Amino acid sequence: MLTHAYGFVSSTSPCSPTQIERREPGPKDVLIDIAYCGICHSDIHTARGEWGKGHYPLVVGHEITGTVRAVGADVKAYKPGDRVGVGCMVDSCGECEYCAQGLEQFCDHGIFTYNSRDQWGQTTQGGYSQAITVQEHFVFSIPDAIAMDEGAPLLCAGVTTYSPLKRWVQPGMKVAIVGLGGLGHVGVQIAAAMGADVSVISHTMSKQADGLALGASAYYATEEEGTFKRLANQFDMILSTVSSTDDYTSYINCLNKTGVMVNVGMPASPVDIYIRALSPRRTLQGSLIGGCPETQEMLDFCAEKGVRARIETITGDQITDAFDKVVRSQVRYRYVIDANTLGQR
Repeated sequence: MLTHAYGFVSSTSPCSPTQIERREPGPKDVLIDIAYCGICHSDIHTARGEWGKGHYPLVVGHEITGTVRAVGADVKAYKPGDRVGVGCMVDSCGECEYCAQGLEQFCDHGIFTYNSRDQWGQTTQGGYSQAITVQEHFVFSIPDAIAMDEGAPLLCAGVTTYSPLKRWVQPGMKVAIVGLGGLGHVGVQIAAAMGADVSVISHTMSKQADGLALGASAYYATEEEGTFKRLANQFDMILSTVSSTDDYTSYINCLNKTGVMVNVGMPASPVDIYIRALSPRRTLQGSLIGGCPETQEMLDFCAEKGVRARIETITGDQITDAFDKVVRSQVRYRYVIDANTLGQR
């Protein structure tokens, strides 16, 4: 079937109207009418070819909410009319050690929501569209307490920050979130809801009021002289959400002697680290979204604790401009596309 979408024909093209094919639901498939899709910085990196070759023409987007239109004969968990979401993945092998543990994001045969090759050899197309067909296992229930527009960014930004925070945070810990952007503003809320004493480390103080309102107890700016010296050895955990940084070593030195720094930002180029900063027993770790069970757990947690993305809703013809504003950090804090506008010319 054909559905309206906005996509890219090359790494330098604007985002423009198009139509893409979606498969009719198979036995285990769910056909979803998309209501909203968030704009993740990963969309920008991929569409602009900054992470390698894109499979153009390409529709990006992996922060998807909508309602079920139809289900396959073997689908048990969903029915037409249900509120659902789709995140960064749409398939995996289902058999490897990672899939068996609910860590589908590490599957060597995982298929991402866009710019991957699916099991039929076709390029996967993402959520800047009006419909999508996804296997039941990779569809998530959106709790009634979460509005569909505010919930969309949780399908990536939410689980990306929730997963490492859940792994490391204990009540009372001192946690620093680096960057108060699309990821960071959700991470602050989640860490605070887990009982941490949360600080924000940003480049400037321009978002201080927002950071404190979201649950931080302190806010620091690296542009101010002496900030890193004042914060030395302070934190049990640091979660870095920024896509570039000049000095990882300075952040690592803000950890206490056994602290952990987890990076969920995606710098486009290598960074330098003075390895002795990890002494005596500090840890530097990566993290990648979350598996299917953890994604549903995150949504339920956010519904219970009142965690929501702070959004600006846009129309399809505003996507190109929105990309530029995200790169310039001019959004507070996540652009969300109203999918109803994607069929308009």
